[in-house]
Amino acid sequence: MYTNVTRIKDFFILGFPGLLPQYYGPVSALLFVLYLAIAAGNIFILVFVRSEPSLHKPTYDIFCHLALSDLLFGTLTLPKIISKYWFYDSIISFYSCFAQMFFVHFLGAAHSFILMVMALDRFIAICVPLRYMSLFTSNTVSVLCGISWCMPVSFMFAIVFDALKLPYCNSNIIVQCFCDHMSIISLGCVDIRNSILLGLVLGMISLLLPLGFIILSYCIIIVTVLRISSSDGRIRTLSTCTPQLIVTGIYYLPRCFVYFASFVGYTFSTSARIVIILLYSLIPPAVNPLIYCLKTKDIKEHLKLRLFSKKTDITVKPG
Repeated sequence: MYTNVTRIKDFFILGFPGLLPQYYGPVSALLFVLYLAIAAGNIFILVFVRSEPSLHKPTYDIFCHLALSDLLFGTLTLPKIISKYWFYDSIISFYSCFAQMFFVHFLGAAHSFILMVMALDRFIAICVPLRYMSLFTSNTVSVLCGISWCMPVSFMFAIVFDALKLPYCNSNIIVQCFCDHMSIISLGCVDIRNSILLGLVLGMISLLLPLGFIILSYCIIIVTVLRISSSDGRIRTLSTCTPQLIVTGIYYLPRCFVYFASFVGYTFSTSARIVIILLYSLIPPAVNPLIYCLKTKDIKEHLKLRLFSKKTDITVKPG
């Protein structure tokens, strides 16, 4: 009979199963470029929005919270897998792995709830425009986003403490590029069905509760927009939702696809599952800053103004 004593001291991050050593360099370089894109893009959004007084508005405050969660997620997950393929450093300590698991799921849940705040922003702006300035202030955003950051903490502690109670005495290989709940508890020596159920329930709360609110909000928004008599007005109003819809779509659609595929009984190979999870976890943080810059009118105009003024200064500067 197993005792509830942890015998494993370290975990081994497997990464991509079957990847040949000659590809370690290109893969680590690709992941490093991805991390640079995530770091540079999201730091730029944070600095640019905060340095432009005219962008100190609720919508852009929400963008900053999303950029912060994207930056933290990339910083939390990518350095270890990069060091695995760059420096052959695959070992992560037992408690460091659990800490990474906590923050991986915490940041994912916080991001999901912040997307719900973003949908609320568009809902009030379009459906109750005359009261938007009074209802949705920067202080309101700070409170709602603060709740979005704090609320998942209790969920994640529950998942971590439940996983820590399991005895680990078999394999110590994490079949993933970072430590997540399923990868860790699958190494337990006992029946893990209760742990799987707990993780599933709390994961669904973190994912489906915000998603349900977002879908309901945009359904009401679409109905409201369709009541606008002018076609130009409808297009102009919907265009204010474009960046929010794209950011929300690239976050939720791949996840929903994977969950739906699992629900209908379709199983991915181990390698395919790892690649899919890595793509839907890390591609959005890399492309979100581009969406904010290219699809948000105020940010795009301020960028053009900055670039144009710099070119003008260079042109008129005497030699």
